Amino acid sequence: MAVFRTILWIALVCGLLIFSFYNWRPVEVTIWENLVLETKVPVLIVLAFLLGFIPLLAYHLSVKWALKRRVRNLESSLKTLATSPRQDPASSGGDATVMPAAVTAGDSKKSPALDKPHQDAFDGDGDGDGDGGGGGDGGGD
Repeated sequence: MAVFRTILWIALVCGLLIFSFYNWRPVEVTIWENLVLETKVPVLIVLAFLLGFIPLLAYHLSVKWALKRRVRNLESSLKTLATSPRQDPASSGGDATVMPAAVTAGDSKKSPALDKPHQDAFDGDGDGDGDGGGGGDGGGD
């Protein structure tokens, strides 16, 4: 990538030198009514280029700096997290109970397991119908 950037800058400088050689004429630029600047055409071109290039370069470098800083902070927090000792929830002495997911009031679809109490969802016969019978049809043979 650096090779392409170098080639581009060399081509830009060569083009500017060729342009300057063929257009080295004085030009009058009126800034205000009483203020007139007499300069050469290539100087005007270089000033116009720098006027557009420098603010964009400053913006690019500031964004690049901010992103590098953000990556450094994320890497350091990841390193801190990776080197910190892991804590087992059972050995922490706290209650390691699992809380069920909350059902929102706006849900129109309810799962069938939420309609029945927990003891009816599995009645022990393996069919999960809650009737306690041996068959899966609920008739109880």
